[in-house]
Amino acid sequence: LDVVYNHFGPGDLDLWQFDGWQENDGGGVYFYNDWRAETPWGHNRPDYGRPEVRRYILDNALMWLEDYHCDGLRMDAIAFIRNVHGEEDPGADLPDGWSLMRWVNEEIKRRQPWKITIAEDLRGNPAITASTENGGEGFSAQWSSSFIYPVHEALTTMEDCDRDMHAVSRAVCTHYNGDAFQRVIYTESHDEVANGKCRLPEEIGGGNVESYFAKKRMVLGAGLVLTAPGIPMLFQGQEFLAPGSFNDTEPLEWHWAEQHGGLTQLYRDLIALRRNLRGTTPGLRGQGCHVFHVNNDAKVIAFARWEDSPENATVVIANFANVAYPGYTIGLPSAGDWNIRFNSDWSGYDADFSNFPCFGTQAQDGGYDGLPHHGSFALGPYAVVVLSR
Repeated sequence: LDVVYNHFGPGDLDLWQFDGWQENDGGGVYFYNDWRAETPWGHNRPDYGRPEVRRYILDNALMWLEDYHCDGLRMDAIAFIRNVHGEEDPGADLPDGWSLMRWVNEEIKRRQPWKITIAEDLRGNPAITASTENGGEGFSAQWSSSFIYPVHEALTTMEDCDRDMHAVSRAVCTHYNGDAFQRVIYTESHDEVANGKCRLPEEIGGGNVESYFAKKRMVLGAGLVLTAPGIPMLFQGQEFLAPGSFNDTEPLEWHWAEQHGGLTQLYRDLIALRRNLRGTTPGLRGQGCHVFHVNNDAKVIAFARWEDSPENATVVIANFANVAYPGYTIGLPSAGDWNIRFNSDWSGYDADFSNFPCFGTQAQDGGYDGLPHHGSFALGPYAVVVLSR
């Protein structure tokens, strides 16, 4: 559940100027009434140092988890709870806001440790998900700006030659506090596809979500979200190529799910691989990650994911160019037969896809990409291929 504690009201809010007192036309007894009141949504930041406010926010969080049995909470824009301007500016820090978030997370972990709390902070601060024992705020995970921004740039850039594979490589393996699952990764969210912005395929296709480029590069992004380390997040409708922008007053056009049933199946297949439902891709559930191949000329990256040992890795190859490669060589972490578990270029997902033939191979001896073995695989244009032994 999405909860908002960075500002309250001021419209339709009984707490506003609750007992009639206020300063500087502020919110009164339960709000800051000085420069600390300023937020992007008005001069309406609650006073995080006031015991009644702290208890009110804690009780609200616990109510959703305990009374309504929510699985977890996503806390909106917490950078504006810990800092007046939402920045890493010590002069504008709100220590009471920081300690409040720590207290809320400590209480949730004490009472229901299986629940998850996710921070939308987007400042890349590892302390947000560090344990409270180590001075952190104690969130389970945080939205990853280090993933969404470089990946979005790579997917929406018009010319292949301008895509930065080094930036994509860094986005794939960034983590916080040594834990791959302290970050939430995505290519669409309510912030990224609303408020003057549009959905990813709409942006790629210049208003034509049915275009080849829109579909292929949208799928490329989905492949990264569901194979890179992190907690993958999908936004409603992206699995069936929903067009336009998000508006919470307009329902989804569900007929698109039938119209683009192949793309919906693609997401199902990727989710099954990510969860290792077929028993062939355990590496996608693990902490291990190594981007071992970055070709900024060909616009190809390859990375390994593993759970117990790099030798038992699942390997992902992503081609960010509109070029097919009949035999593309990469390093492999171990000997044996490497099988294709997923090929996003399959025409069963969409009739416009090229169905470029992609087959498994036996690893060859000889170092490549810093790994002890190597193999060659066919890659379709703008394609993601998943391999495992």
